[in-house]
Amino acid sequence: MDQVKTDPRIIRTRKLIMDTFIDLSSKKEFKDITVKDITTEAMINRATFYYHFEDIYDLLDKALSEVLLVNLKSEEYEQEELNEGSLISIFKAITNFQMSLSNRCHRGYEDTIARIIRDQLEVLFYKMLSKEHDAKENETLKIAAVMLSWGLYGASVEWRRNSQNVTPEEYIKSVIPFITKGIQ
Repeated sequence: MDQVKTDPRIIRTRKLIMDTFIDLSSKKEFKDITVKDITTEAMINRATFYYHFEDIYDLLDKALSEVLLVNLKSEEYEQEELNEGSLISIFKAITNFQMSLSNRCHRGYEDTIARIIRDQLEVLFYKMLSKEHDAKENETLKIAAVMLSWGLYGASVEWRRNSQNVTPEEYIKSVIPFITKGIQ
């Protein structure tokens, strides 16, 4: 079964819009960025923007999701087992992602960012767990994936608030035995 290939021009234009948005978000607060700012900077018309994104919030959601997926290297993790090494790597990736956003569109959009991180982690953990466990446990694996995603996200927020005097790796490493005993 052949998959339909996306036209490279569409991919390039979408990337151009996202890159322009990310560039603008380093200069302005998200609430101050308009579609006109993006279209002017990217040298595209409004119809092109709306072909790719419903609105500025859709762009925010998709841009952050894609940046997070790049940080997470999710395709690589999906092939790994859920163990101490993968949990530490994932935790480091999400803390790096959050730190990279701290000077950009973070203020006022914590809920959006939190949802994106948790959703991406949930999918990732579900795939990792499904690889190791029987499909009959599907509902249990979904619940485990939700718990792991919220837990790791919550730990990353707590690290960012109170524990930046230790590395993310040191911070998470001490609790890994409590997490993995339930996994193995």
